[in-house]
Amino acid sequence: MNKNPDRQNRAFWLKHLHRWHWISSALCLIGMLLFAVTGITLNHAGQIEAHPTVTQRDARLPQQLLPLLARAPQSDKAPLPRTVADWIDGRLALELAGREAEWSDDEVYVSLPRPGGDAWLSLDRASGDIAYELTERGWVSYLNDLHKGRNTGAAWSWFLDIFAGAALLFCITGLFLLHLHAGNRPATWPLVGLGLVAPLLLALLFIH
Repeated sequence: MNKNPDRQNRAFWLKHLHRWHWISSALCLIGMLLFAVTGITLNHAGQIEAHPTVTQRDARLPQQLLPLLARAPQSDKAPLPRTVADWIDGRLALELAGREAEWSDDEVYVSLPRPGGDAWLSLDRASGDIAYELTERGWVSYLNDLHKGRNTGAAWSWFLDIFAGAALLFCITGLFLLHLHAGNRPATWPLVGLGLVAPLLLALLFIH
């Protein structure tokens, strides 16, 4: 006996939609939890008190490396010479190689922004004196910056793109599953409509 084609078609789509729905949910579960929590902390950032800690360190470049600073680059924005960057990296545990620096007549300034804080380094071109300052604003600020992708680098940017794709797949497969089950669940589309209308009304009425 031949099976009902409509039932076979429904079973086919249910099988594949459920498969991709759980795969995408597994891929983006931790990311969704992180973004949900940081969505709350970002929404109440003004009420969450931060206690920044500032660390300052000094050093002096060896005399034999000073001539490398005397030769100004063609542009006023260029990385430090590799030898100079490597010496500072070893002394202050930084990663300066390839980072853009701002060159002036007297100093070289390197901005070192990071998630949850900020840092900078100033290098006197004549004396070789190095001043370094690191400001850390705590874990909440760190996670908030991860949420925004602020100063997080290429690897985290790729993660955000992959996470967004998985979340999009999760939502789309969920929408089709709602469609397949809506016949037995009359409240399905009113609830979906509420999810659309509620933020739309809030934006139109209360955001100016």
